[in-house]
Amino acid sequence: MKKYIIPFFICAAILTSCDVKKTEKGSLPEVDVDVEADAGNLPEYEVNWADVDLTTETRMVEVPKVVVVMEEEEVEVPVIDVDMPGEDKNERTLLVEAEVSDYDHELEIEEVRAANKKLYVIASLEKTETSLDGKTIRKQDQIDLNAPAMDVEYIIIGERPDRVFNKNNTYVASKANLNDAIKNATVIYSE
Repeated sequence: MKKYIIPFFICAAILTSCDVKKTEKGSLPEVDVDVEADAGNLPEYEVNWADVDLTTETRMVEVPKVVVVMEEEEVEVPVIDVDMPGEDKNERTLLVEAEVSDYDHELEIEEVRAANKKLYVIASLEKTETSLDGKTIRKQDQIDLNAPAMDVEYIIIGERPDRVFNKNNTYVASKANLNDAIKNATVIYSE
């Protein structure tokens, strides 16, 4: 039943949304028995469809504003120097970030572990009592590394904040929840 009602309403909407005006009367062709015929005349119609105009207007709307102030400042940054036989070293920054809202958090790299040319950067994320008054901020901590190229996995101990950005890292409830490969890796940095 529904498949007949919906097309009916669509046809009704199309026919009622425009103005059709007959502009010329139609006539059938005159036919002679000897198959000679005068040309017929079909009716002509003028169809006036809805007039659509696209313009712009200035209106007051709510727009999110983000204010980020970045200042360069000299701070003590841990530097890890790893020598591996036959491998060239590259300097790079191991940066762990989390996006938090509602309450401020402390984010700190606690350990860096290494195993089989892979680094595990383990950080802790702890909620503080400071309210952010509805704002969202990113927290970060970093360590500089001089070492051969290695894959890096970032693990944050703490509750994952409910933000899409935080899907970049692995979150675990405690160090006890780390898998055996990470637990058995060599600690090369510890806070």
